[in-house]
Amino acid sequence: MNRRTGDALLAVALAVPVVSVDRIGLNEPSTLPRQLAALAVLGCAVAVRRRAPVLAFLLAAALGLVTASSLFTLSYGPAFALFALLLGRRADRVRPALLAFAALAVAGTAKIAVRDVDPVVEWLVLMGTLIFGAVFPWLAGRYWRQARELAAAGWARADQLEREQRIVADRARLRERARIAQDMHDSLGHELSLIAVRAGALQVAPGLEREHRDAVAELRAAASDATGRLHKIIGVLRDEGDEQAPLAPAGESVTALVERATESGLEITCLRAGADGEGGAREQGEARGRELTGRTVYRVVQEALTNAAKHAPGAAVTVEIAHDAGTTTVTVTNGRPGEAGSPAVRAPLSGGGTGLRGLRERVTDLGGTLDAGPHGPGYRLTARLPARGIDPAAGHPEARLTHARRRTLLAFGAAVATGALLVGGTFAWYAYSRTHSVLDPADYARLRVGESRADAAGVLPDRTVSDPPLERAPSPPPEGAECLYYRADGELFTAVRHFRICFGGREGRVVDKAVIPTAGEMDEFREEEKEWLR
Repeated sequence: MNRRTGDALLAVALAVPVVSVDRIGLNEPSTLPRQLAALAVLGCAVAVRRRAPVLAFLLAAALGLVTASSLFTLSYGPAFALFALLLGRRADRVRPALLAFAALAVAGTAKIAVRDVDPVVEWLVLMGTLIFGAVFPWLAGRYWRQARELAAAGWARADQLEREQRIVADRARLRERARIAQDMHDSLGHELSLIAVRAGALQVAPGLEREHRDAVAELRAAASDATGRLHKIIGVLRDEGDEQAPLAPAGESVTALVERATESGLEITCLRAGADGEGGAREQGEARGRELTGRTVYRVVQEALTNAAKHAPGAAVTVEIAHDAGTTTVTVTNGRPGEAGSPAVRAPLSGGGTGLRGLRERVTDLGGTLDAGPHGPGYRLTARLPARGIDPAAGHPEARLTHARRRTLLAFGAAVATGALLVGGTFAWYAYSRTHSVLDPADYARLRVGESRADAAGVLPDRTVSDPPLERAPSPPPEGAECLYYRADGELFTAVRHFRICFGGREGRVVDKAVIPTAGEMDEFREEEKEWLR
């Protein structure tokens, strides 16, 4: 089914209640031009629902608001709820939808305020219609959207995991190749060195003829050249990997690293500020994101100390590690290189890594920043890392789906609770206003035209009906009279008769009384009215 066919079918489906509800008498009949205008507005809403879902929703809402201030209409209610659902499904942001709901609430409240109806009941119906007819479908549409996005993210995550598995396998092969290369370098290099040493001893041995001495010299030179070439080849093999074989002691902390570098001859001052989470993630079983941050802090300090030992021997080095609520900052500063007689590092620091470029990539992957450059007479390296790093599980589709479901359930729960309060309040007010505005038929019969208002007040209820069926009154009220309306029965959710009592004159006496029948009693009420009057 193409898009145009779908739009046409949707427009036809929304037009059915507009036409049929009036035909079967569930609404007050509307004129043909008004129905055609409503169908045209619905057609426009269907046409723009993809490009402008907020506009489509407001067009459908405007039809209901023009018909009823409470938005509750059978003709346009389905379109109102459907476009609210599509608004949640297609709108990227939440704010436009909330502004649209607020605008409808304000417009409906303003219309209720200028109409001669019971404002409390109408306003509660308006709020209930907004919650159950707009907010609930909108939330359902957002949940639908999130479910589709998370499903797509799940497939993307699966593809990413496959790629990561291939990368992990490649890295494992590279590490193994680097380990084998290191073994080759150690064993073969040692053997070649022995060959060169023995050739040198043979070269200076007495009694060896000159041609043989020259051959031994060539052998020694070839062994030395082979050792150099082996070193270069092994270096190339190790550089092909994105990570060198780990040579630092397993589980070594930053403190142990600084102590080891100090023992090697570096002059280091270590300063700490804030809560030190080093090693705590492993000891206390904290999140993996924090462990990643701790290892990266170690690598930053290790790389900075290695560069200081290599490029500024004898210089004083200051290591500063500061922790706060959301960031870990590592700053390593070295001064001017020492004099020629300055103590040199006696043992190289292990694990130089892939240099500043690789270190910057590692810090950036955790959501941090790395700055390095000259500082005064020396050099400074500063890394800022999130205190807990990036938790690899945080972007997992299951975690995101669980979080989205929790938020959606909370939103639905809040909407249901609000709707229940509104519905309960509406029913309570409806019951109270209806049962406290009942005038007993016998008391109505005892009221006489000409009776004073003070005497009539003894039988009249405390409340009056705020929205009487004036269109069914048997006669218009007397001119200049103040008319009060009461229910003849306290039954709820059913049509009942109403009494009209009119007061006039300077003394405020009863000048008229009438019975307003229900819609189905227009022919029968007159006989009963005569009986009451007797």
